[in-house]
Parts: sequence; C-alpha cells; structure tokens
Amino acid sequence: MSAELIRNFCIIAHVDHGKSTLADRMLQLTGTVSDREMVAQVLDTMDLEREKGVTIKASAVRMNYAYHGQVYELNLIDTPGHVDFNYEVSRALEACEGALLVVDATQGVEAQTLANLYLAIGSNLTILPVINKIDLASARPDEVAEEIEALLGVPAESILKVSAKDGINVDQVLEAIVIQIPPPKGDDHKPLQALIFDSHYDSYKGVVAYVRVMEGCIEPDATLRLMATRSDIKPVEIGVFSPGMIPVQVLNAGDVGYVATGLKTVKECRVGDTFTLAAQPAEKPLPGYRHPKPMVFAGIYPVEGEDYEELKEALDRLQLNDASLTFEPETSQALNFGFRCGFLGLFHMEIIQERIEREYDLDIVVTAPSVEYEVVLLNGEIERISSPARLPDESTIAEVREPWMRLEVISPTEFYGTIMELAIKRHGTYISQDYPAPNRVQLNYDIPLSELIVDFFDDLKSRTRGYASMDYHFLEYRPGNLVKLEILVDNEPVDALAAIVHKEDAYHKGQALITKLKALIPRQMFDVAIQASASGRIISRATVKALRKDVLAKCYGGDITRKKKLLEKQKKGKRRMKMIGDVEIPQEAFMAVLKLEDD
Repeated sequence: MSAELIRNFCIIAHVDHGKSTLADRMLQLTGTVSDREMVAQVLDTMDLEREKGVTIKASAVRMNYAYHGQVYELNLIDTPGHVDFNYEVSRALEACEGALLVVDATQGVEAQTLANLYLAIGSNLTILPVINKIDLASARPDEVAEEIEALLGVPAESILKVSAKDGINVDQVLEAIVIQIPPPKGDDHKPLQALIFDSHYDSYKGVVAYVRVMEGCIEPDATLRLMATRSDIKPVEIGVFSPGMIPVQVLNAGDVGYVATGLKTVKECRVGDTFTLAAQPAEKPLPGYRHPKPMVFAGIYPVEGEDYEELKEALDRLQLNDASLTFEPETSQALNFGFRCGFLGLFHMEIIQERIEREYDLDIVVTAPSVEYEVVLLNGEIERISSPARLPDESTIAEVREPWMRLEVISPTEFYGTIMELAIKRHGTYISQDYPAPNRVQLNYDIPLSELIVDFFDDLKSRTRGYASMDYHFLEYRPGNLVKLEILVDNEPVDALAAIVHKEDAYHKGQALITKLKALIPRQMFDVAIQASASGRIISRATVKALRKDVLAKCYGGDITRKKKLLEKQKKGKRRMKMIGDVEIPQEAFMAVLKLEDD
C-alpha cells in the first residue's frame, strides 16, 4: 500500500477516560473485529488490565477504513496510561504521526492527560482532541472544550464530542484521522531503520518485537541487526496485528507490525532499540534509546521456604515479558531466602505482586518498598544502595543522597490548602502554580521519592474526594539528613524491618512502629523486648509480657518467703527458656511498616 494511504496514530488519555472503549468502537466500525468476537477492552488481553481498567502493556492493531472510495490503513498503537509506564508511552509516541487526546466530559483535563500531551507535542505529533462520555448525565462537554481550547489553541466548536460506549460520533473520529493526521514519511530504498516500541515473549516464536519501520523495508529472509546490543537475528516470522498476529511478506517504510525474533529473553531485544540490516546497516540508530531504570525496590520472599525455586522461575518468566523488572537474590535473618526486586513505581510493584500470586499461585511476603540512595563515603567513593539493611556504618559516611521528583498535582481550587499541607508534611518544596482552567489549579512541587511511594496517592485522593490527579518525573539526587531506623526484637536486629528515614521523623516513626509491633508479636513464655534505634541510640522500647502460670495458686496465706521462692524459681525458668527460645515474627509485622502513615 502507498505510504500516502497509511495513518499511524495513538490514543493518549488519563487513566479511565475511555481510551480502550474508544479503540473497541473503532475496531467494530472498521470491521476489524466482528460483532461475534467483540468483547470489552479488546486490546487489553491481561485479566489484570480488564479488572483495573488500566492498559499495562502497549499493543498495536491495523484497521482498514474506506473513505471517499479509497481504502486507508489505520495503525492504532494503544499506550499504557499510568505514570509508571512513561518510558513505554514515549517510545510508542515515536512510532506515530498523530495522537488522539481523549478527555472525559465529566472530569476535564487531568494530570496524566497533560503529561502525555507534553510528550506527544515533544515528539511533534498532530494532536486531535476528542471529548468522550457525553452520554453521562454529569457531562459538561462545552466547559471541557473551552479547557482544551485554552490548552491547545484549537477552536472549542471544532473539537469532536463522542460517546465511545454508545458509539455516538465515532465515525467522525475516523474521518478526522484520515483528514488531519499526516501520512508517514520514509523511503523503501534507504538502509533499514525500524523502531522497537514494545515486545512480548511467545513460547513458540521467542521474543516478538513490535516495530514501526521508519526507512527501508523488512523481508522474512533478511538478517537483521539490533543496533544497541549488536546481535544479529533471522526473523522467525514478520507480520501485522489485525488484531491477532497475521504473517505478511514485507513491512515497508511507514508500516507498523511485528518481528518474531526467536530470541530467548526480552533483555536482548529492548524497547527503544533499532533494527537494521546486517548486510547494509544504517549509519546511526534512531534517537531516544535508554535502559528503563527501576525507581522503587522491595524484597519478595516466599512464605514457604521450599517455594524459593518456584518464585525464581516466576520472576524469570515475568522478566521475559517485562524488561523493566530487575531482581537479584538476597537473604534476611527474619525471612530467609528471597529476591531484591526493582520496579518502575509502586503501581508496577503491585502489578508484579498480583501476577506472581495469581498466575503462579505462590504465597509471598513483600517488604516495605524503598528507593535507591547514593551514599558518599568519607574516602570519596559513592555507593548505591537499594536496601536499608545495606547502609554502611555511620562513621564512614560523608552524606546520603536521595532521589527527588518533580510532582504536578491538578485539583479543584477548593482543595488547595489540604494539598499544600500534605506536600509540606511529606517534605515537599513548593515551586509554582498554574490555573489551566477556571476553578482548577496545578501545583508544582519538588518532593523526595521515598515520601511519594508509600501512600501519597491514596492520601491525596482521600483529601480531595478523588478529584485530584498527579504526575511525577525524576529530577535529581539531593543530600538529605537521613538515618537508618533499626528495629531490635529480643536484642536481635530485624533487617526486613529496617528503614531509612529523615532524622526529624525517626523518633515518632520509631515509636509508632514499636506500638504496632507490640500488638502484633505474639506473647512468648518469656518477656520480649522490642526496641527502635537510630543514630546509635535506642529511641523507643516496649516489652511484650510473658505468658505466665499462676504459681501462687496453691498458697493460701502463710509465709511470704515461700511465695518469693516460687516466683524466683519461675523467673529462673523463664531466663533459661529465653536462652533457647526464638521469637516468631508474624507476616503482619512487615506490613505494619507500610501502614505507618495511616495513623
């Protein structure tokens, strides 16, 4: 097909603004999916995606659309909407010439809408605004159109108003794509450059790379080279998504399709890499390739020690489909053998945790999440640590640096005060504010990532009755007044309960944790001391009292010395028991660290 008849576009939106539903209607209207095969959220194939209503993996689909006697080929690239998957979104945008900006008619412009919009503008895409959910009773399409006009400068009356659920005006969206989004540029005869914007693992075909051909063409018998990893492959199969995988004989410049590589791990075929021909390589790869960098770290341990191998296999398999998940073995005195895993963010961690429990049927304990700190030692060396237990001795440290984020919160103006209070409580620094629309404010803060990852989002939602939305991106590492908070149970440090906290918070966090643990640790036959220590001193202590038998039950009156003798004998027995006794720490204790902020 001539490149003039191809349109490559994606849909960008805030979570739950109806992106997947709009894609469903387009697939139905173009006859790509028959009514018999139609299910809600066709492109979201994972159960988790359907349940959470969030696209987690990008996907692509080809549709044929007849307009004025010509058949156009529309390639839709569906992108994840959550802030944790920002890198995948940015790669998917590079594969398009245009983007549909979907905005909910009841909620208006949200933080993630803006974040993805700026990414799309940065990639020089043609933006087509669409207002969705006009069928709802609380819809205010005219007000939202004015918000978009203020944002993009597009006349409010020309913005498409649709209901993806009821199929109202969706045909106008397809027409607008053909008329307004430019066809791809590219030359079939130049050296091959094809961008990998996503990949998944198939047990028969190896890694399947989703590609957009920028220059040149891909044929099934050509030897391809990955420019970042320098590895050469012979494709097992090349094809397009419609929406299933359909083999084709050639992918030309401007086409979106897939290359089944036969490779065994996604690591060898990273998102953002460039395919070229081994025989006639391009001079340089396409711009923008980088390794996705984990931001949040947590320990994952099997509840039953014998499940360790199965957990390793589960993580290996998940990594086949998700190159941004990293893990390495670690041991803990309290939880035995497990893995230290790195995630893009807290939502990513939650997804991995649920997939391990569901798809592999494993019982796991996940320790409190932490971030990666930079520790500058007195001898000038810099160490990176992702686990509080690995923090070097305080006497050798010059300073500890933590990652800071730029946070953007969009909210109705009535919640201005409560958001400010929350940000200041979490050590945020106010930067600026904007008013993207009447009665809506955008507040910009710099904030430590460690304060964001625990339950900042939940707190923000509850303070603003669910109306606020947020987006954040990495800024820099900054030195902070940080100390290691250690918990000792029966004079033994419990590494899985250690945390790195701001010095001024150490006392009340230590005290809150000790109070929680006192309630959670079961009583033994001897007294158990629980202590919190920071900066080399004990800052809080509680004792879990021993279970005791009433040894004085038989003494009715009589000599006090006899009672004392019996109590002394009991005390000795307890002391002997303490020497051989072990304190079992229940699972809930490790979760208590997470829930501290709720109190």
